[in-house]
Amino acid sequence: MNAFDDVYKQVAGYEGWLRREQAAVLWAEAAALQPGATIVEIGSYHGKSTVILATAAPDKATVYAIDPHAGNDRGPGQWQGEAADGQADHDQFIAHLTTHGVRSRVTHVREFSQKAHLMIPGSVDLLYVDGAHGYRPALSDINGWGDRVVPGGTMAIHDVYTSFFVTLAVMRSLWFSREWTYVKRERSMAVYRRQSIDTSGVVRNAARQMRSMPWFIKNMAVKAAATVGLTKLAQRGHDPRGGLY
Repeated sequence: MNAFDDVYKQVAGYEGWLRREQAAVLWAEAAALQPGATIVEIGSYHGKSTVILATAAPDKATVYAIDPHAGNDRGPGQWQGEAADGQADHDQFIAHLTTHGVRSRVTHVREFSQKAHLMIPGSVDLLYVDGAHGYRPALSDINGWGDRVVPGGTMAIHDVYTSFFVTLAVMRSLWFSREWTYVKRERSMAVYRRQSIDTSGVVRNAARQMRSMPWFIKNMAVKAAATVGLTKLAQRGHDPRGGLY
């Protein structure tokens, strides 16, 4: 068993929607960084992805985990919440970091991502966005934090093609961008590299991303069926190998 398999086996049972294949992408991206690199994660929840990033990161790398743990937007459809839920999430997050021995490697910024810019200095080498799912906050995370990623750096975004508003934000910001190259999609995680591209590259970029639209439409149909109580229809469209995410 290699290092990633060992760590993922330990965190697999933690609450959260990060799949094994997606965790492997984050692990590989973090492991490829140079010593002293900066990683920013938006949306840590119970720390599954945080542990992956902090364990894989090279020596002297800094991992900033931004999550207000306010009890709201804790998962799909959970727009509102209670402060007690947020504190419980925070306690679980800290406990998981401590268990894996990465507490000292992670700087937790307990604030909403739009307000956290002044708390984190410098540029970003690897950005992982799994924050608020509303259109405006998602757009703010992609544009505001994406602007801080260094040339050649990576931005990975979770819940693309499973969250309507996150997908809209990605379409507006990245489908026709001249600054970001689409690398791949791992289920609902889309990966981008910050590098300038010409007009033909933009067209290819957009075309590659559009190929995921049938999957997006299916996911929206499954969610709609579940919302209106058509449980059997929703289950028929649900992927038993790991759900929509």
